[in-house]
Amino acid sequence: PGYKENAGIFCHTNPWIMIAETIAGDGDAAHDYYLRINPSAREPLADLHRCEPYVYAQMIAGRDAAAHGEAKNSWLTGTAAWNFVAITQHILGLRPTLDGLQVRPVIPKGWPGFTATRLFRGVAYHIRVERTGPGHAVQLMMDGQPIAGDVVPPPAAGRASVNVHVRLG
Repeated sequence: PGYKENAGIFCHTNPWIMIAETIAGDGDAAHDYYLRINPSAREPLADLHRCEPYVYAQMIAGRDAAAHGEAKNSWLTGTAAWNFVAITQHILGLRPTLDGLQVRPVIPKGWPGFTATRLFRGVAYHIRVERTGPGHAVQLMMDGQPIAGDVVPPPAAGRASVNVHVRLG
């Protein structure tokens, strides 16, 4: 008892709450969950947690386990991959689609913006997000030209990079 399906605490699903918060439009809550489940947030519990401070665990032993609170299967989990998806595709909002690269950030209110480079279909997208007001509406420009909607279409064949400016708010 207390391990895995028998009352263990699975970490694999934690990023899904971050994704849900971004769908609900709450970047502050999504970022707060990220900060709390980040492996470095467990450092004060290192003696109990007994997991490498730089990896996600699959599960944490539950209350009925002999080693309650101990992390298990740190390298055997989808937790890291799901956190990557939650952070890059939902909080930062850089999501690949069939029509191009969707840019729909749901970042915390206190962030003035961010810069990122996203490789997509062999093209380097140099992205600069600038918060211009409250909310999550986006205005996109690619190489100085306005784009309708929130999807940056693929550039002309042969282009190695594009510059994307995002006004958020």
